Amino acid sequence: MKRLSIPIVTAVFAAIAVVAVTALLINIFTRQQEARNPYYRVVELTDETVDPAIWGKNFPLQYDSYKRTVDQARTRYGGSEAVPREPTLKDPRAIVAQSRLEEDPRLKTMWAGYAFAVDFREERGHAFMLDDQTFTERQDVVQQPGTCMQCHASVYVAYKKLGGGDLTRGFEIMNQMKYQEARKLVSHPVACIDCHDPSTLQLRVTRPGFLEGIQKVKAAQGITNYDVNRDATRQEMRGYVCGQCHVEYYFKGPEKRLTYPWDKGLKADQILAYYEETGFKDWTHALSGAPTLKAQHPEFEMWNQGIHARSGVACADCHMPYQRVGAMKVSDHAVRSPLLNVNRACQTCHRWSEQELRQRVHTIQDRTFQIRNVAMDALVALIGDIKKAKDGGASDADLDTPRRHQRRAQFLLDFIEAENSMGFHADQEAVRVLALSLDESRRGQASLSGGRLTEGEHTQTGPTPQEVSPGVAPQEK
Repeated sequence: MKRLSIPIVTAVFAAIAVVAVTALLINIFTRQQEARNPYYRVVELTDETVDPAIWGKNFPLQYDSYKRTVDQARTRYGGSEAVPREPTLKDPRAIVAQSRLEEDPRLKTMWAGYAFAVDFREERGHAFMLDDQTFTERQDVVQQPGTCMQCHASVYVAYKKLGGGDLTRGFEIMNQMKYQEARKLVSHPVACIDCHDPSTLQLRVTRPGFLEGIQKVKAAQGITNYDVNRDATRQEMRGYVCGQCHVEYYFKGPEKRLTYPWDKGLKADQILAYYEETGFKDWTHALSGAPTLKAQHPEFEMWNQGIHARSGVACADCHMPYQRVGAMKVSDHAVRSPLLNVNRACQTCHRWSEQELRQRVHTIQDRTFQIRNVAMDALVALIGDIKKAKDGGASDADLDTPRRHQRRAQFLLDFIEAENSMGFHADQEAVRVLALSLDESRRGQASLSGGRLTEGEHTQTGPTPQEVSPGVAPQEK
């Protein structure tokens, strides 16, 4: 067999090279076209298009991941484990999350006399947020108001319709409704329209509670007339849209107006100081008689105290990280724990192995959980001591001081208990708050036994941080 001549071989390789380069150019052109057209307008979206499935016709990739919020995957200190149950006419759910009360019975003592002592389960994904609120046994204990809908439903259009086009007016009307009455006005859990403008697709805040709350925070920083939808940067909005609901709040006055207690700041003790000044209480503790408070999922407040917020990292960067689909960069709408998605959620910035990153998170959470347990034991002991004194004939005047210490200790502990990162969002802040809770429990017990440390500011016998590290601290976010 004769060997092919050099010219023929060269021609063959040249032809192959031409085909390869042509294919590459075609691929590049195709990807460029995809990037120029991130979606196809299959349907027309309006400011009244609530159903996310309709949005999904234009945005199938985002909608596909949004539907995966039904997934139940538990991490060491969060997520939900699927627990089967027998459906009933009253509660048609065949699957629920595990009971936190069964995991830690001390919570029943902590919340004695309150609806959370009857039913409290691990939070599930956004797909379940409306049904789990509708069918919780807490509805049998207390008649919840329509205020709850702000965070448990796609309520933007319902507000607008109730208010005749006025979002805030509709919010005020629904707040005063009974829960079951308001429930008839909504059909979906949080959906696309709650976070996106249908015309521009830009992020937006649609919850009046947050609009008012963040305005108070900015006013304290010297920024007047702050309008979050006008003034916030895009990166700030990637945290604010989550902060609409993942916050501490309370129902203010007989009109049950949803209010974020941020007048004095976003820290747990600043919020507690606000409650102390206003005299607000959620309920009277059934065992001790203390005027107690219930903290509610303050992820936004805790994130604001942590290194990620200080570094400009928003909620969506970790819980909804970008993913490449062809030429497009798409935000993952499954909204889950970064521990279930370490590669995209963490390794984009942190160049260590997944095992190392998980271990770092678990170290923070394990230490926080240990101190949380110590603080929980101290609070339960204080409640037991107050009850014993009350049963022994102590008057309300005698119990006033220990009850006030219980109120403070319980709220500070519950602030960390209710926050869903087990300290990770701001580890040193979580430990600081738990230390304050422990101190309040200690003071409460001391007051019952005639101890001296009962009132006033927390005692500080060591040097101040300024004395240790002279200079000006960076401005807080």
